[in-house]
Amino acid sequence: MIYTQKIHTDFQIKTLKDLIKLKPFLEDGTLKVNKSQIARELGKDRRTVDKYLKGYEKPATRHKGSPIDDYYEIIRELLSDENQQIFYYKRVLWQFLKDNHQLCCAQSSFRRYISRHPEFQQYFDRRKKNFNHKKSHMRFETSLGQQAQLDWKESIKFTLKSGEMVDINIFVLILSASRFRKYHLSLTKSQDILFSFMDDAFETFGGVPREVLTDNMKTVMDEPRTQYSKGKINMRFQQFASDYGFTVKPCIAGRPQTKAKVEAPMKLLDEIYAYNGLLDYRELNELIQRLNERINHQVHPGTGRIPIMYLRKERTHLLPLPKDTIRKSYQLITTTSKVNPSSMVTYHSCQYFVPPEYIGKILSLQVYDNYLHVYYNTTMVAMHAISSKKLNYLEQHYIAISEITLKNRNCDINAIARENLKQIGVLLSLIHI
Repeated sequence: MIYTQKIHTDFQIKTLKDLIKLKPFLEDGTLKVNKSQIARELGKDRRTVDKYLKGYEKPATRHKGSPIDDYYEIIRELLSDENQQIFYYKRVLWQFLKDNHQLCCAQSSFRRYISRHPEFQQYFDRRKKNFNHKKSHMRFETSLGQQAQLDWKESIKFTLKSGEMVDINIFVLILSASRFRKYHLSLTKSQDILFSFMDDAFETFGGVPREVLTDNMKTVMDEPRTQYSKGKINMRFQQFASDYGFTVKPCIAGRPQTKAKVEAPMKLLDEIYAYNGLLDYRELNELIQRLNERINHQVHPGTGRIPIMYLRKERTHLLPLPKDTIRKSYQLITTTSKVNPSSMVTYHSCQYFVPPEYIGKILSLQVYDNYLHVYYNTTMVAMHAISSKKLNYLEQHYIAISEITLKNRNCDINAIARENLKQIGVLLSLIHI
């Protein structure tokens, strides 16, 4: 025996998904609805309402994997304890992957990705530096051409790709208004190198600021400035300042926030640790120059301006450079050499290779830190360790001139170039040149 009982049920329709509840009653004819009225109340098209009443269900959203997933294994290897590369910030890892592994994503997306992976986030948590973010400091801005801030990042331990660990020093001078800066790499911290670097920076700026804010480095101060003492500026540095027309303003020892405009940019140099063990000294210098160039062409977060663009305006407010006779007394000894047809320059009877596009041109040579620095105007085109060998090649430059010499020939130019370099080395060792 079958019993039939009427069941009274109330349905509340708030969304299209709720319409599926009505389907059984519409099919057995126990319910009639006004589709037009439902469409008006839901703010939907009548045809859409009809489709959902007939049982349509929107497919579940398929979870899209992140394109960064393709780099998971690379990231895992880079952040492993066995890797000697160091990434203090997610930004540095993101930049390294962009430059070396063709990662294409926004920095914000990458940071979120790392944060969602505890195995990666833990790496950065362990390497957080002890910054006191609770302290607040008054922000000071200076007028155009008024001030530059000077600093060294001293005694940075860096492992070259040869396995040799060296102590490097990186100098920075930054114009306070435009935030345009100049970096220099050196193995020593001598005053002569400091003078030469500052002269080079002033030339790049297109003039001299009215004052230079500096900490109490020994190349500048004989006695540090403290709360209770003005300190004592080194006599030779004071003479340098007088010759160039700027005033020396030392900070109070222990107050790095006084020159925060230069302290913050120095943190950007932590990017070099991402290349620990991967570069030789010349390549490290090239990396720092690329970093310098990139920063000067990016919008500065503090000013909202691009430093190299704003430099054009600040340049008109700088003091003029002193006479060449004054500048030469502070510049490192410079000689010149004409590039021969073999793409070599000569220094102390030894020849050093340069890129072939400079054949026939006269280049400037500077020696410091036991390296030969070769310049075309103000651009460094090559750097060699000083050597007693008569012929000194850089592989990439030799390959470049081989491509010119062997063009239009059906051969493996790279292999030929490398074999020639090998034979040159053997020959030189045999005749003891």
